[in-house]
Amino acid sequence: MNETTSRSPTPRTVDVQRAIGWWTDAWQLFMKQPAAWIGMGVLLLVILLVLSFIPVLGSIASLLVLPVFMGSWALASRKAATEERIEIADLFSCFRTHLAPLLVVGAVMLAGGFVIGLVAGALGLGAMMGGIGMHSGGAGAMTVAAGSIFALMVALVLSAVLAIAIWFAPALIVLDNVAPVDAMKSSFAACLRNTVTFVVYGVLYMVAAFVASLPLMLGWILLGPIVMLTIYVSYRDIFGPAADSVVTI
Repeated sequence: MNETTSRSPTPRTVDVQRAIGWWTDAWQLFMKQPAAWIGMGVLLLVILLVLSFIPVLGSIASLLVLPVFMGSWALASRKAATEERIEIADLFSCFRTHLAPLLVVGAVMLAGGFVIGLVAGALGLGAMMGGIGMHSGGAGAMTVAAGSIFALMVALVLSAVLAIAIWFAPALIVLDNVAPVDAMKSSFAACLRNTVTFVVYGVLYMVAAFVASLPLMLGWILLGPIVMLTIYVSYRDIFGPAADSVVTI
């Protein structure tokens, strides 16, 4: 297993137009070896689907190993960007090299998801009890509805905070040997410094996800790998050397 260090590259602020560039650069990187990327994406999807059928333990395992797969994808992306041939087996590379630190990130995802669920559940239950206590049908129903919406909004905000802490963490761990906690701190800081750019990226993602979902979800065969590649491209943009921040295609 590779050693980690607490030092992390300093994130930079990029132009908002790079939100579009992340998609176009990822597409060009994808087109270099499309069969391999699709194979990796389909295999990852199958693994996650199989785990989803295992009650409780499957969901736990999925969250724990997802950052390991993300790290493996980052290593494969670097290979492809430097004109090396990638293989489907690259999907499992970090199970051999960076398993422990990436599992730490997975554990944070698991714990964070559990806490978010508890907070949202408590807020929702509180709203329900408050509605019942009002002894008024209309007012009680409005209280429950308002409380449920508030609980959902809180859950979404907390989920966003967790997501941006995870976004770059696997890449920082496997490509820069950053310690897990420091990697998550740097990921969080990088996303905050580029809030507008990530908002634009997110809007483009929602449009792409809608289109990919239309033909029986078949578009995700392409979109899934490309989204994973946008993580690497955005990592290179924000954390790479200034002269090499954009992936050369």
